[in-house]
Parts: sequence; structure tokens; C-alpha cells
Amino acid sequence: MKACVFRGPGEVDVVDVAAPEPGPGELLLRVGATGICASDIRVYRGEKFAKPGVIPGHELAGVVAGLGNGVGGFEVGERVALCPIIACGVCEFCRVGKRNRCPSRLTLGYDEDGGLGEYVVIPEPLLRFGHVFPLPAGLPLDLASLLEPTSCVRNSLELLGVGAGTTMLLIGGGPMGLLHLVLARRLGAMVIASEPDEERRGWARKLGAFSTIDPATQDVAAVVKEHTNGAGADVAVVSAGSVPAAATALNAVRRQGVVGLFAGFPPKSVYELDPNTIHYNEIVLTGSQNATIDQYRRTLELLPRLGDLRQLVTHSFMIEDAPKAYESRLERDGLKSEVVFPDVL
Repeated sequence: MKACVFRGPGEVDVVDVAAPEPGPGELLLRVGATGICASDIRVYRGEKFAKPGVIPGHELAGVVAGLGNGVGGFEVGERVALCPIIACGVCEFCRVGKRNRCPSRLTLGYDEDGGLGEYVVIPEPLLRFGHVFPLPAGLPLDLASLLEPTSCVRNSLELLGVGAGTTMLLIGGGPMGLLHLVLARRLGAMVIASEPDEERRGWARKLGAFSTIDPATQDVAAVVKEHTNGAGADVAVVSAGSVPAAATALNAVRRQGVVGLFAGFPPKSVYELDPNTIHYNEIVLTGSQNATIDQYRRTLELLPRLGDLRQLVTHSFMIEDAPKAYESRLERDGLKSEVVFPDVL
């Protein structure tokens, strides 16, 4: 089969490899679509670890192509998406349903082969812990592959308490930032988006932002306060791996506001913080990463009604051209890139 292989920072290539076979308790998936995430780009840049020789891709959906001995509950030909986290199942986080916080977790696409190949074996723990989800009728595989990033965004918004009437400052209008915008609007929030790229500000307006800000020419905190009678935003999401963006968020939220760091930051990033900013204003500063299985399940129920998400995927590539999917993200060409397998879709 053809697969895209990560060799090391700055190097991915497409090669022919042996098609995998499912072992006991495992499932063989014929991949339909796999998204390229900002985290994949950070791995490519050497800012985040992935095992050299691994097949990347943790945002995937496909069709069951084979069942290992002892696998029940699935049928060949069934369409599924998944949570790519391989958790231990016994630590304190796993026991309370927070497997995304498992300290010994592994992840498809980083530690084990992921979805940038024609087939992928789904390891036994993913099936045992219920991390593989049959798709609702009519949900196409290319949209289903957005389950993982959308669940991560749901976790972010729920952690911040975003809901009807919330004023939210979004910093960063890339694919994950705009996904925050779509979900926050769905929840009834008013979103003010800060993004230096005019094209991405245009996307934010198209997807329902109340207002957009160019941080290169405007004072973000001042504009937000103009829209909120001087109070500031209820919450701020930092969906750009920039230390100055985090500082902006802290200055733009109201007293008792909440700031969520969603994006990953470059290694050894340092921010000099005046703790009185948090102390006297009672600001909550937090972060989020991935999602719980309950959030995956609830997101899957919602996904068929989030048609706007289709607009975020601006580039689709065949597996032979998978490196171009990386190039498009590196060049900030459009928004999200996917590798698709048309004969499966």
C-alpha cells in the first residue's frame, strides 16, 4: 500500500509499504480521509515529537476492512471515526473518564501508525475502551474525519464555559481558531476574532464573527472593550502559538474572565507575567488538549449539523501528493488540508 512516512523534522515522503494485518482484538481500517493538523506541522518543524518512521495522521475516518480474532461489535464495511488516544485504562485520569490526560498515553500518528496510508490497524485498546465510533447515517467520511479536532474544540469551549450570551475573543483565525468560531456561534456566543491575515479575517466574518480585528494595526484589548461597554470579553481563546497572543488575551478579558491556551507553543516559550493581573482581576488562566470520550460521543451527534465545517477544508490531496498537504499548511495557503481516498469516500 502507499503511505506517507515521517522520517524526521522537515522530511516526509510517500512510499510503498506492506499492508498491515489485524492481530487479536484489532481492527483493520480502510482509510477514507485524514486531516493534517497544526500539531502535524509542529512535528514537521521539530517542535513536537513523533517517532521517526511513523505514518502520521490522527484525524481520520474510514471503513472497516477486517477484524482480528475476538473483535465484536463491528462489521466489515461499517463506516467509523475514532479517538486516536491509546490510554493505559488504570491511572487516576483513566478511571474518571479523562483518558486524554493519561500520563502514559500514546497517540496514533505520533507513536503508532496513523491515517496517512491506505490502511491502518486500530490497536486493541482503542476498541476495548470504546474509542472507535460507528458513524451516523449520511455522515460522509471527509466530514467525519473532523471528529477529532472538533472534539478538541468542544473540550476547549466547555472548559471555558462558553454558552448563550458569552462574549468570546478568539485570537488566531487558522483552521482550529475558525473551528472554535463555528462551535461557539452554535452555542450562542458572540465572537470577536483577532487575526493579522486579511484572508483569514474574511473567513471569520463569513463564518459569523461579530467583529474582526487586525492586531498589526489595532489595539485588540481596546477594540474588545469598545464592544463590551468597557468590560472586556467574558472568555478568550488563544488559538495561535504566540506568547504575545497570550499576553493580549489576559489584557482583553473582563474581571473574573477566563483565558484558555488552546494552541501549542514553541519549545521553551517564556512569558513574563505580572501575577497581579490575575490576582486583582480574578482571571482564570487555563489550557486544554484533546478531549474526553464523552465529548467525542456528543460531538459525533452534533457533527452532521455542522455543515459550515466543510468550508474549513480548502485543500484535498491524494495519498501520492501527501507532502503537498504539509506544504499548503506551511505556506498558510488556504485553511485545512486533507488527504482523501476517493474510492473509499
